[in-house]
Amino acid sequence: MGQRASESINVNATPEALFAVVVDFPAYPSWVADLKQVTVLSHDENGAAQDVEFRAAAFGRSSTYTLRYDYSAAPNAISWSQVASDLTTKLDGRYRFEADGAGTKVTYELDVDLMVPLPGFVKNRAASRIMTQALRELKTRAERGA
Repeated sequence: MGQRASESINVNATPEALFAVVVDFPAYPSWVADLKQVTVLSHDENGAAQDVEFRAAAFGRSSTYTLRYDYSAAPNAISWSQVASDLTTKLDGRYRFEADGAGTKVTYELDVDLMVPLPGFVKNRAASRIMTQALRELKTRAERGA
């Protein structure tokens, strides 16, 4: 069974600016610490990246996974589902962007399950670490003007 989690952060940027940072996949390795390489494999009918392959440092080793992106709620949200992975059986998620005064409340929702069975508290800790780091890195990138 997957581990579902959600975390939010306030960012001094517009929802549109945050969305633009999130969909600039080729730039990820320059601001996401654990990502080593990102390759856009396919685009949708509007030219947006649809299937994106990531190579990341995870649990002390290199991991590769491919996500399929859904832009149907853009620019207020972007969601993804796992297409392939060598470490997880599920890696589905969503960023939601809600204008909040001068900034934006960003909520990261994640549903993840590893191929290797682990106790729930270990999965909780891993999901929390992933989300906290991702939100902090997104905040830093967006607030410095990408």
